Amino acid sequence: MSHTATRRPGARGLESSASRFRERALARRRRPWVRGLAALVVLALVAGAGWLVGWTGVLGVHDVEVVGVSGSEAAAVRELVEVAPGTPLVRVDTAAVETEVRTRVTVAEVSVRRSWPRTLVVDVVPRVPSIVVKNPQGRLEVVDATGVSFGTVAKAPKGVPVVTATGSRSMTPEALQAALALLRDLPSDLSDDVRSVTVSSADLVTFTLRGKTVVWGGEDEAELKIRVLRALLTTKAKTVDVSAPDTPVTR
Repeated sequence: MSHTATRRPGARGLESSASRFRERALARRRRPWVRGLAALVVLALVAGAGWLVGWTGVLGVHDVEVVGVSGSEAAAVRELVEVAPGTPLVRVDTAAVETEVRTRVTVAEVSVRRSWPRTLVVDVVPRVPSIVVKNPQGRLEVVDATGVSFGTVAKAPKGVPVVTATGSRSMTPEALQAALALLRDLPSDLSDDVRSVTVSSADLVTFTLRGKTVVWGGEDEAELKIRVLRALLTTKAKTVDVSAPDTPVTR
């Protein structure tokens, strides 16, 4: 008579549960190692990327692009960018580059930015002539709206007023600002008839208007000066002095 061993269902369930418990225990023991290994891999990748970006020429400066000006002016600006080719783009001191470019007198504003992967972009706002000043030596200097002289020309650009500077104090920034303020403050019905402007100092700007010599003075009290000037233009006087508009003088 043969006997076939039978395993009770309860025993199989216990063995299956014990196996699952062992697997879970092993997984729990492996989990810190897996996490640690993953963290090390991530750190290695980050360190490698940092080294690649910050310490190699892979993402280094290859081109310097100057925007806002062209030709010889762009070339002159580019020469001021003292960044060695291959310098990691991320390590370029953009503020230092901006400071260096601002030393060029023709530059009004500048900003420097990175253009990935390998270009340094220099955005330039050039100075624009507001007046041309004939200095005491007879040269024509171009002056922008802030009173900065930034070059000389052989002939005044079309549409740019010419101001004659006379005397030792005529070319100071304050004197040039006074001349600029006059041309800015005069309404068009008067400024259209202005034939010549002379600046001697910050407190002495004169011009000719409708056959009269007008002593304007400095840039203060412009509105009052204009009202007084309008009234005195109707007189037969050859010279109208509104430098002190409360006590104008005619001759």
